[in-house]
Amino acid sequence: MHPVPADSLAGVSTTGPDTTGPGATGSEAPAASAASAALLGPADIRELAAALGVRPTKQRGQNFVIDANTVRRIVRTAGVRAEDTVLEVGPGLGSLTLALLEAADRVTAIEIDDVLAAALPATVAARLPARAERFALVHSDAMLVDELPGPPPTALVANLPYNVAVPVLLHMLATFPSIERTLVMVQSEVADRLAAGPGSRVYGVPSVKANWYAEVKRAGAIGRSVFWPAPNVDSGLVSLVRRDPPRTSASRDEVFAAVDAAFAQRRKTLRAALTGWAGSASAAETALLAAGVSPQARGESLTVAQFAAIAEHRPVPDA
Repeated sequence: MHPVPADSLAGVSTTGPDTTGPGATGSEAPAASAASAALLGPADIRELAAALGVRPTKQRGQNFVIDANTVRRIVRTAGVRAEDTVLEVGPGLGSLTLALLEAADRVTAIEIDDVLAAALPATVAARLPARAERFALVHSDAMLVDELPGPPPTALVANLPYNVAVPVLLHMLATFPSIERTLVMVQSEVADRLAAGPGSRVYGVPSVKANWYAEVKRAGAIGRSVFWPAPNVDSGLVSLVRRDPPRTSASRDEVFAAVDAAFAQRRKTLRAALTGWAGSASAAETALLAAGVSPQARGESLTVAQFAAIAEHRPVPDA
């Protein structure tokens, strides 16, 4: 993990006017006119990308937001507060980062791409100079990050790369329990899965595991035209509000092992699906009955609390 100082690319040119103005010092937000000028538009994004020699890659699921109204909407929907320390994953060229810095006390961004990680502090310094000291950049794979500079994050707001959205989201929630509120933009299909409830056709492992940490709901849709390049799928916003996990003597890992086993063979009854997990079909049935769950039920009908109860009754293997 490598924090990048805000002055690491002070010589790199970025587009847009200097937004320094009266009243925009310390932790205060910039004036409205300065704030409007600070955000990146389509021409700004393309100019900045060209200057850096950046072309979005499918390998890393990069689709940059080019619409200032969209990032304002994300910040507003996330309910970002003036006292928040916001964690952002995959900031790219900085569209959402700048909007978050206008609203929050601090922003910490995690970026894996070498060029983007090196350039972002300079973009922030050029477009929001009065807020630059409240921005920190961690140059790393988000899945490897287990500590952050500065105060612990209170909110997670991110346009997550489509190909790693679920594992990154779950890793952040597990690693940083201080995160109270989350709003992520993901592929629409993934948003549906995360927010699905028991009995839904798309209810599955992401749904259950997200519910371990938070109350989850869809929070809106995002059109394709606000991205560059435009993706061939729609996007959706997902809101997660932290709550306590179910009361259980089983650990999170033990509960998640039961969840993984139950959905590994979706069409099978839990008695059959949990055979390997329990050691035998009869042992699986015993555990299910002890948890108050029908052995003929299927994983997609169970709540996270029911999975926790099942995990509590997993048979202890013979020595």
